[in-house]
Amino acid sequence: MSEKNIYEAWNRLLENMKDYASKNNHAVFEKEAAFPDYIYRLQKDYQLPTNIMSASLSDTKGNPILMLSVSPRHSVLKSVTLHPYETHVYRKLKYSASKDAFVEKEREFSKDMLFKLADNLFNYTSHT
Repeated sequence: MSEKNIYEAWNRLLENMKDYASKNNHAVFEKEAAFPDYIYRLQKDYQLPTNIMSASLSDTKGNPILMLSVSPRHSVLKSVTLHPYETHVYRKLKYSASKDAFVEKEREFSKDMLFKLADNLFNYTSHT
């Protein structure tokens, strides 16, 4: 398993988040944090496809609804965490080399799954 493949899959997840935000006027894509080694390099050339380590889908007031973050490069076991904001609930995704994507158990976490999760969270928060 290549580290490059993991972060390319992460970048695809980020692109899916951006796509969700562009298609829904109630959602905004926000970069929450950069990778520490990107910051320590003083934002010079960087070898990964993105410098974003965590991002959110937020409401139009800037309140995060769904946070996603990936393990930094120095981490041995890499995963993505999906965290509905202001809850104790979170989900862990692992990279599957055979699917070239992040999976939950053996099921690929697809763009459709991200959109459905985001829809559910935005619908829930609009009713509270």
